[in-house]
Amino acid sequence: MTKYKEYYEKMVSENKEIFDKFTRAHFEYSIDQDKNQEEFNEIGEKILNIIHEWEDRLCKHSENAGFGSYTANLAEKFQAEIKSHFPLIDHIGIVAKTPNKFSIRKIKLH
Repeated sequence: MTKYKEYYEKMVSENKEIFDKFTRAHFEYSIDQDKNQEEFNEIGEKILNIIHEWEDRLCKHSENAGFGSYTANLAEKFQAEIKSHFPLIDHIGIVAKTPNKFSIRKIKLH
């Protein structure tokens, strides 16, 4: 197994509870984005923090091993692995606003 996939598996297994919640929220968000945006953002923020932490671990491990020039490519592969499991992860942080109701005031002509 490649290193980035190994780190992905460790990340998910060590944070199983939050990733289970996010999997459920991701599924519900895929069905109705408008209705589930706030919950998706809330759980997604925690998930992004965990992902960035594990990405840093992965890249630091490679840099310390003398493969500093390959860390950008490794980070991209790690992100691609995450997106293969959660394709809508880039939608975290979208602000859901209710549209303003447009109305025209009646003018009385006398």
